[in-house]
Amino acid sequence: MPASATTLRLPGHAALVLCAALALPAAAAPRGDAGAAAPAQAAQPPALSVSPDGTLVIDQRARLAWPRCVEGMRWTGSHCTGVARLLTYGEAQALARQRWKDSGVAWRLPRVNELRRLVNRSAQPPSVDQRLFPSSPREWHWTGTASVNTTTVNPYAYGNVMRGGTGESGMTVQQSWAVDMASGQARGDVGRGTRLPVRLVRPAP
Repeated sequence: MPASATTLRLPGHAALVLCAALALPAAAAPRGDAGAAAPAQAAQPPALSVSPDGTLVIDQRARLAWPRCVEGMRWTGSHCTGVARLLTYGEAQALARQRWKDSGVAWRLPRVNELRRLVNRSAQPPSVDQRLFPSSPREWHWTGTASVNTTTVNPYAYGNVMRGGTGESGMTVQQSWAVDMASGQARGDVGRGTRLPVRLVRPAP
């Protein structure tokens, strides 16, 4: 009798030989059709990629297109040149409307969540990819997300510039949302008279 087998004798019955579990062959691992291993899952394309002409960054998931440079700067084919324009919220909205009218393309201010997607918040420190957006200002940028809040401030008090902005005509200040491109943080209490950089967005071509 093999060492891996056990003999069990029952009264009035023939001896039964039970195979020990260790002697049983291991089950073969399941395989795909025709015995081939299942194919590996295809790699996901990058969320952001440069357009064929190099002037835009395409967000494949959101189906949006971003200019390589902020307003006031110009793409040369390899980098952004010039100085970023600082606009009030009203000026930024007017610029987007005029750009749409002139080009026939639906340019607009981005929403908060759209602009935040450009900041890699897992990086240390968080930042915008300078290969995609060269010379991107690490500052607060306007979004098209309006705030329903209003506040009363002293426009002459230091520290109220961000909330009240310069040139506000009254004590009650209208506010909108902006995103800090150095951290990805957003705030909705920015006075619309504050001058900030602007990066418009449009539907992907």
